[in-house]
Amino acid sequence: MTKYRNLIPGLLLALGLAGAAIWAADMPAMKNLGFSALTIAIVGGMIIGNTVYRFIAEPSHHGIAFSKQKLLRAGIILFGFKLTFQDIAAVGFSGVLIDALVLTSTFFLAFWVGRRKLGLDEQSVILIGAGSSICGAAAVLATEPVLKAHAEKVAVAVATVVVFGTAAMFLWPIMYEAVRYLGISEFSYGLFAGSTIHEVAQAVAAGKSVSDAAMNTAVITKMIRVMMLAPFLIALSGWLAKKHRGDSHEKTGITIPWFAVAFLGVAGFNSFNLLPHALLNQVIALDNLLLAAAMGALGITTHVSAIRQAGAKPLLLASVLFGWLIIGGALINMGVMTVLR
Repeated sequence: MTKYRNLIPGLLLALGLAGAAIWAADMPAMKNLGFSALTIAIVGGMIIGNTVYRFIAEPSHHGIAFSKQKLLRAGIILFGFKLTFQDIAAVGFSGVLIDALVLTSTFFLAFWVGRRKLGLDEQSVILIGAGSSICGAAAVLATEPVLKAHAEKVAVAVATVVVFGTAAMFLWPIMYEAVRYLGISEFSYGLFAGSTIHEVAQAVAAGKSVSDAAMNTAVITKMIRVMMLAPFLIALSGWLAKKHRGDSHEKTGITIPWFAVAFLGVAGFNSFNLLPHALLNQVIALDNLLLAAAMGALGITTHVSAIRQAGAKPLLLASVLFGWLIIGGALINMGVMTVLR
């Protein structure tokens, strides 16, 4: 019983921060900027963690650790309620193929540039690569348990998502206005936005800036990318097990991230539309709260000095990936649509 009582102060702090972040994210100014509750939560957490948290750290650290670990996994599982397999049919095979090619090319480019050219550590490269290639902060958070990454590296990866995802949200509609005379449809723009923009909220904003039709296509394409998070985590776990086995010459079993499998199972269940709409909205609201609490707890345990020590290389890697999402993403979209037309 004492063990659970020890969780209460930190849990209340993380959940309170999450509630405040969700409230702030609903403000018109934040919506227009495309700042999600996750982004606001980690910023708020970092402010608390680097100022007043030292005065309450002793009674709170158990609950904060619980939020970073258990609430995170629960949030990733419930994230499946935002998806259905019918979403795939809405954009067709072309959308799935585009997402898969953008994801794999961006991640492998991150690994090649980050490790070979910049000399970044493996954890930072994988976290930044996952955030840029899949679904922003949620992908970084979901990848952290597989890597057992340090909080500072996770925070740096999330920071790159915020910087370049926000830039993409404003830049993509401008690019569309510049080239729309070439006959590029709103559907094609939605595919491009959904397959290349970092965060779901940012994809919504970038699509809405053009039209509701573009927004719908962007969101569906983006959610298919989110659905690829589970197989990515399973493949990453297998690769890490094989690599470490080769490094140590010892037998290392593949650790299947069970929360990723459960995430897919929840999405499959949600595809049958068995839950009443009102209940589904409540589950999604709970999921937003859990993920925001996990992000807030991460921010609380992140020290600004450690981020400064990371230097400019993570930002440089993210900028390279940003350039690839623009140029490579456009080439992939045009190539796939041309071949499958």
